[in-house]
Amino acid sequence: MAIRLLPLFRFERLRLRYWAAWSTLLSLALLARLPYRALVPLGQLMGRVLYLASPHRRKIACTNLRLCFPQLCEADRERLLRAHFASLGMAVCETAMALFWSDRRLAPLVHLEGLGHLQTALARGKGVILLTCHMTHLEVSGHLLALHQIISLMYRKHKNPLMDEVIRASRAARAHGTVERDDVRGMLRELRRGHAVWYAPDQNYGGTTQVAFVPFFGVSALTVTTTARLAQMTGAAVVPFFPMRLPGCLGYRIRLLPALEGFPTADEFADTRRVTAMIEDAVRAAPEQYLWVHRRFKTRPIGEQRIY
Repeated sequence: MAIRLLPLFRFERLRLRYWAAWSTLLSLALLARLPYRALVPLGQLMGRVLYLASPHRRKIACTNLRLCFPQLCEADRERLLRAHFASLGMAVCETAMALFWSDRRLAPLVHLEGLGHLQTALARGKGVILLTCHMTHLEVSGHLLALHQIISLMYRKHKNPLMDEVIRASRAARAHGTVERDDVRGMLRELRRGHAVWYAPDQNYGGTTQVAFVPFFGVSALTVTTTARLAQMTGAAVVPFFPMRLPGCLGYRIRLLPALEGFPTADEFADTRRVTAMIEDAVRAAPEQYLWVHRRFKTRPIGEQRIY
């Protein structure tokens, strides 16, 4: 279901605080009128502009790539960095697709593998944690899976009320419901209803509880241990869900793996390492598509120097 802008229009939203949001939405709506074969090169072009216009984010991504791929020479890392920004530019187009494309337009882009693993896990009736990570195409990948299996989607509340409503409505239109990122009770509720919930535990959320330092590409990274805890509390299966943008204009491969066996264990740290290692493997398959502009290593163990 595509979002329509007119129902969102209300008089109070003519205030100055909404102008930037309206401009963004109208721009995305115009982008969405283009076919996918035009959006791909356009997104790459926008990525080149972002590379030049975002020195702060470029520096963060460059630092992350240096830490995670020390075996690459400077020239190869620079090529990976530029490819990453091309992927970020494409993410703008994918946001337009997620918001404004109909199911009929999205459907031909999906190449789905392993749906039976998810359906088998759901048949247990205890819910499923769809374990994934923050790829640049995350806004559209959840929508693409929802075309074949209704799921519950996580979201991070936007600072602008209009953008927050639009993004939440877009996700809710193709899902059982939406759960705010920090709403653990909401996630438990969806799992206990037997739903599959999109969940990505691969960012630095800070805090001192329910977290552990585990290696990510050989670098200690503060990581939430909630995946194991949620599975323990609800009996939910954990099904890895790793989408990938295919080269050219071929669309997206949505790959679902069998539910994790022997998970969780009594060792929350070991469980978190296992989850992180799976995410690392998924990132290696298409490293330019991972969200390297996030300060993944912001929080350091006691005694270590700051990285950024």
